[in-house]
Amino acid sequence: MMRNASKTRMLLLLAAVSIGGVPAPVRGADPPAAMAAPTAWPDSVTQFVMRVRATIRTTDMAGYLAAVTVPDGAMLLDVREAAEFAAGHVPGAVNIPRGVLEFRIWAPLGFPAPVDMNRRIYVQCQTGSRATLATKQLQDIGFTNVIAVIMNFEDWRREGHPVL
Repeated sequence: MMRNASKTRMLLLLAAVSIGGVPAPVRGADPPAAMAAPTAWPDSVTQFVMRVRATIRTTDMAGYLAAVTVPDGAMLLDVREAAEFAAGHVPGAVNIPRGVLEFRIWAPLGFPAPVDMNRRIYVQCQTGSRATLATKQLQDIGFTNVIAVIMNFEDWRREGHPVL
């Protein structure tokens, strides 16, 4: 029988494989260098993510920690897969996987009542790549105050920041 930690690692591995792999973490590197590690996709995908990132607002771990500590009405949105979220997430974060984001974002924001399209939304994932693309998706459907969190979630854990 597998221990809980082994089960968690297996679930994370399965989730990573199901989304085409996850870049290997590079501690302390800037986002382009962190994404330069071997991946399961061609360089054109990384280049695409970086082009998108240049068009959106971003924050780093320190900025996200400030928002987690004092959300001030902001939504903390985790766009990782459900198994990744279940293995550990930031307190107060809402999980909506990126693949269904446009359809499931509404209820947590109060729909069918009018939705504040200017509400601050911090979008977080494992390394910042899915958060980048999800931020662009939200902007494309009309949200105007969306911020991608560019950090490695394992670094967040190692630094002792809150995880449930």
